[in-house]
Amino acid sequence: MVEFALVAPLLLLILFAIIQFGIVFMNSVALTDAVRIGARKAAVSRTAADPTAATQAAILGAANDLDKSTLAGRITVAPAGGNWTQGNSITVSATYPYSINILGIVVASGDLHSATTERLE
Repeated sequence: MVEFALVAPLLLLILFAIIQFGIVFMNSVALTDAVRIGARKAAVSRTAADPTAATQAAILGAANDLDKSTLAGRITVAPAGGNWTQGNSITVSATYPYSINILGIVVASGDLHSATTERLE
C-alpha cells in the first residue's frame, strides 16, 4: 500500500498528460482535415458569387470537433496573385489555439497551424 501511495500520483500525472496530449492531437487532425476540405471547396467554387465565404463555410462545417467561434476569425484564403482564375493556385490556412493543462497548471500553449494549397479548376 505504501508503494502504491508513492507511485499513484506519478501514474495519475502521466495519465492526465496523455489525455491532454491526445486532445491536442485530435484538434490538430480536425484542423488539418477541415483546411483540406476548405481548399478543395475553394478549388471547385471559383465561379461562385463569393468563393472566400464558401471556403470559410466549408471549413467551419467540417470542423465539428473545434470551437467554430474561435476558428472563424483565424481562416485565411489566399489565391496566388489575388485572382481566382483557372489554373491558378490557392492557399487555405487556419490556426487554432491549444493549451495543455495538467492538474490546473498550463504546461504548454500556442497555436496549431494548418495550410493546404490546391489548383483552381
